[in-house]
Amino acid sequence: MKNQLPGGFSQFNCKIDEEAKASFADAFEHIVGVDYQPIAVATQVVAGLNYAFFCNATVVYPGAVSYPAIVHIFRSLDGKSAITNIQRVAY
Repeated sequence: MKNQLPGGFSQFNCKIDEEAKASFADAFEHIVGVDYQPIAVATQVVAGLNYAFFCNATVVYPGAVSYPAIVHIFRSLDGKSAITNIQRVAY
């Protein structure tokens, strides 16, 4: 967490640990229609943990073109994960 402001997000890291992968999978357990593949993750410690996942997103239909997106997930102190925001990245 070098260069992280107090209360701020860490830098994005392409090494996504098992805990972050589990939180991502838990949050997307019942989500259908778009496939999100995490590429990198940043974290923020709060009363729980905020994740910002940089993802490739693909609508689930033949020939769909992928686009970048940031998926925000909150993991509570009791370990439950929920999507708080999904934002398409314009480029």
